[in-house]
Parts: sequence; structure tokens; C-alpha cells
Amino acid sequence: MTDAARPADHPQIPAPKTGVLLANLGTPDHYSYWPMRRYLGEFLSDKRVIDYPAWKWQPLLQLIILTKRPFSSGAAYKSIWNEALNESPLMTITKAQTAKIAAALKTRHGDGVMVDFCMRYGNPSTQSKVREMVAAGCQRILFFPLYPQYAGATSATANDQFFRALMDETWQPASRTVPAYFDHPRYIDALARSVERAYGGMARKPDILVCSYHGMPLRYLMQGDPYHCQCQKTTRLLKERLGWADSDLVTTFQSKFGPEDWLKPYTVEHVAELAKQGKKNIAVIAPAFSADCIETLEEINEEIKDSFEEAGGEAFTYIPCLNDDDAHVEALCAVIDENLSGWVV
Repeated sequence: MTDAARPADHPQIPAPKTGVLLANLGTPDHYSYWPMRRYLGEFLSDKRVIDYPAWKWQPLLQLIILTKRPFSSGAAYKSIWNEALNESPLMTITKAQTAKIAAALKTRHGDGVMVDFCMRYGNPSTQSKVREMVAAGCQRILFFPLYPQYAGATSATANDQFFRALMDETWQPASRTVPAYFDHPRYIDALARSVERAYGGMARKPDILVCSYHGMPLRYLMQGDPYHCQCQKTTRLLKERLGWADSDLVTTFQSKFGPEDWLKPYTVEHVAELAKQGKKNIAVIAPAFSADCIETLEEINEEIKDSFEEAGGEAFTYIPCLNDDDAHVEALCAVIDENLSGWVV
């Protein structure tokens, strides 16, 4: 409705836009006890993450885990915290990714596309960013969970939260969700280039590249979650793009939590086994993470590195996530443009 056609008492309607909302896992607001407890409480109460019955899980979570874990998790976050900006590295990197993607899409599509980011847990919340986009005139929103491989505990719960946010809108925008991009040629190429760049700066090529993915309970695979298969395919496509042999790299899984069996081999155990087998020089990459975070900067670069060195390993190289690397931004923009097809010119 144009200004001339709108009655005087009619609410203003902003010019229509298309929104691109990037989503990542989340971050505590600070590493001190209460922010950590709030963040962990939200994360570990998600039924997509921990699917035990509430009557069994919540007492354990509230009375035991959330009494102790904020201290240990807070110490881990403190060791990697961006003190200059008072935020986690994940927040810093996601802001940088968003700024670069927004600039690239503005060049391609002008002011008709609005780009922002949200977090599944913590701030900025998915609901707040959907509200901002609708208020700004976004009549279409492309929701993009920044997880290359699909998992119920990552992509699906992010989508769930997006759909919940839409339930609060009087005028719901048309919406699309971006599927997993684990085999997208531009993503695989960006991964390969990061490996080539890291290896190019070394005096001696590592004995093996460990592709460490976030783990999940084995039971989820048996229930039909495609994550394990998509991780294996990412590793295979990376190997093919690099022109390497099967023995040059291996797929492992990290971040095991709780008593049940998770996807194997476990990274922390496997790197120790590699050292005992004589592979004293290894590199580790984390293809499931779009941005460096607690699981890469602290777990891989400290806990997993320590496991390797204690078993006799000598040279450990962590290859950073793709973060806001230009090749990664170009890959993400390619995925976005493919999913905006028909919405923008």
C-alpha cells in the first residue's frame, strides 16, 4: 500500500524486504557462574539435545549438573574469551561472517535483502531477530543454520526455534530453511584450501589429517539421523578434492557427554592411539563447525592435544575453522543465493 493510498489511521507498512537470518549454536553472555548456568540450562534442557524423560533428566540437571558444570565450563570459556570485546570467539566470528555476507549480498541484490544472525541458545535470540526482521519489512525470511552436516541436535532444533518465533508474528513472513551443505562443492573447496594453506607453511607434512566432528549418541544414528553419513561423505569429498589416499586422513568424533555409546572413534582416544602407532606428527581439522568455538579452541587445541602429546605425539597442528575466510564467505553466499532462487533477482 502506497503512502497516498493509506488511510490516515492505518499503521505504517515498511517497504518489503527479504531477510537472511544466519543461526549458530550460541554462547553464554559471560564465563561467570550465573550466565554459564543460564546458558547451560537452556542448552541441556533442549529435548533435541538430551532426549531423556524430563522426570528423570531435570532433577539430575538442576540439582547436580547445573550446580557444578558452570564452574568447569566457565573456566574453559575464560581460557578462550575475547576480553577486548567481552564476548566469546564464536560471537566475534559470527559477527564478522555476518558483516561480510551482508556486504556481498548487498552488492548482488541491493538494499532489498537484510542479513542478520541469531543464536539457538543465549543472545541474540532467534525470536528477537525474527521480530526485528518482520518489523523492518521482511515479508520473506531465509533461515540458515550454519551447520554443514544436518543433525537433529543442531539443524533441527535451530529450525524448531525459528518456527516457534514465527508463531508469535501477526503477519508471518514466507519462510524457507537452508538444508545441510556438507557436500556443496564450494564448501569442500574452502575446506581443502584451508588444509593446503596450513600444510604449505609446514616444514614436514603431517602423518595424517584427523577430521574431528562433533559427536552424538550412536542411538541417534540408529533412529535415522543422517549426521554420521554426512560427516563421512564430507571427509571423502575432502580427500578426493585434495587428491589424497585413504590413509592420509581419518574421521573421528569428539565432545562425548553422558554414559551411553556415541559415534566412534572418539577423537581424544584416537589421537593417542595414532601416537602409539608411530604417527608423531598430526593435524586436526573440524569440518562440522562453521566458526571456532569452545569445542575447537579449548577441547581440540587443549584437551585433545594433551591426549596426543601424553601418548608420545610430538607435533600437533590445529587447522582453524573456516570462520570469516573469504573462500568460506563465498561458499556460504553461494548456498544462500541458491536458496533465494525466485525470491530475489
